[in-house]
Amino acid sequence: MSQRVNPDLKKELVKYGIQDWNECFHCGNCTAMCPLTDQDFLFPRKAIRQVQMGLKSSISSNFDPWLCYYCGECSETCPRDANPGELMMSLRRYLTSVYDWTGFSKLFYTRKVWEFLTIIILFVLVVASFVVYFPKEQIVNFSTYIGDHAFVRVIETFDLIMAAVVALILVTNILRMWYFAILKPRYKVPIFEYLRGIYVLPGVLFTQISFRKCDTSGRLYWVNHLLLMTGYSVMFTLVMVFLPRFQIGEVTEWYNWQRLLGYYATFGLLFGLGAMFIGRFRKKTEKFKFSHLSDWLFIILLFLTTLTGILVHIFRLAEMGYATYVSYVLHLAVLVPMICVEVPFSKWSHLAYRPFSIYFYYLKKAALSKESKTKLAAAA
Repeated sequence: MSQRVNPDLKKELVKYGIQDWNECFHCGNCTAMCPLTDQDFLFPRKAIRQVQMGLKSSISSNFDPWLCYYCGECSETCPRDANPGELMMSLRRYLTSVYDWTGFSKLFYTRKVWEFLTIIILFVLVVASFVVYFPKEQIVNFSTYIGDHAFVRVIETFDLIMAAVVALILVTNILRMWYFAILKPRYKVPIFEYLRGIYVLPGVLFTQISFRKCDTSGRLYWVNHLLLMTGYSVMFTLVMVFLPRFQIGEVTEWYNWQRLLGYYATFGLLFGLGAMFIGRFRKKTEKFKFSHLSDWLFIILLFLTTLTGILVHIFRLAEMGYATYVSYVLHLAVLVPMICVEVPFSKWSHLAYRPFSIYFYYLKKAALSKESKTKLAAAA
């Protein structure tokens, strides 16, 4: 199948963070060092070659960058300092914009002011909504009012609408990913393989177990990432699914299941975010040497969401109505833009694309295996 070369692809990819990719002379060291590559998918070498040749269509259908967990071994051992690990990270940003039919991902990644502006606008809208909704006389008793059923229904309705919109965007983007990775290259995947391979999705999504195949620092980073991921997942589930039981008028005992899960989520988030902050400030390991603006915005927004959530809990336990009101407004004012921007269009969307890329990786291998068997049978 012929491929159209795009000579301007280099300029476009620079906006996504790609830097010294042209230094690569294809010695194959990165592929040989990578503990995750196999005989069927030799990354990152193939993706680098596609970038150098300007094969935009091939890159769009290549999900190899998602199979990379950026342990940094390839960049550390590259004889030309071409930094293949960071190139794969940059390609993940680029592919995020390719899958996104709305165009917001491309806008946020390539024009930084738009992401800032969107976050600020959403922040102001949430604050303004609370100013209009709550009369001043209700703010003093907000620590008890926060458990009122009518108020919970308003917040829950807004949560469900926001979750539905975000889910719709993510699902349609994943379908576009499937189109580029499987349908467009015309891989003939048996129907039963779609069902047989579905088991990989929850395992990859909730454990990211492939991190453990990396070196010692990779395994340590896996623990940090696991705590961050499970902490966020638990908190997200409590808020989105169990809000009527989680946000109640009376304060439960510390050993209540909601509070215990909330404490675990808080610990996981703070521990994982702490490791990210320290790593990006020190820049000692390869994976933290280059930080894109989207990396910083993600961890800052998630940290502020966690911090304001902790303050809401503390002030509510202390029955400080006005402080509870202020911290709760700030909590939602940070949480809403983080979910609306980061989840469907930026860094947090990677958590959806990675497991599906490994699922499509399985489907592609199944299609290639079937094709090989068919050719052997025909030759016989």
